[in-house]
Amino acid sequence: MAKKEFTYRGYSMKELEKMPMDKFITLLPSRKRRTLKRDFPERQKKLMARVREAKKAGKEVIVKTHSRDMIILPEMVGLKVGIHQGNGFKTVTIVPEMIGHYLGEFALTRKQVKHSAPGVGATKSSLYVPLR
Repeated sequence: MAKKEFTYRGYSMKELEKMPMDKFITLLPSRKRRTLKRDFPERQKKLMARVREAKKAGKEVIVKTHSRDMIILPEMVGLKVGIHQGNGFKTVTIVPEMIGHYLGEFALTRKQVKHSAPGVGATKSSLYVPLR
């Protein structure tokens, strides 16, 4: 079976890339629409400039950023972005299904908790558990 073509709110990827920013903003949910109507803060403008440079270069370039609240736009699709997650950068390849989400959603800042045996002194019986 052929893979189904990606659409965002009824528009194909090619249409989204050609679409002016004003029209694309109307497709987003209210919180993201309001954020983009107020224009980008300075740090996001710098990120967009680096994204456009990376697109022009065409080669595999990882654009690193601390701006986790940046909304993923159609022009970012196909790029590799290093998203800061507190102790380092997580490299994420932007795919069409990510459009309209925040970058921070794809680089989690907390590790999954994995419980093991209780520590020494946690319970009365654990005092007698042999140490490794």
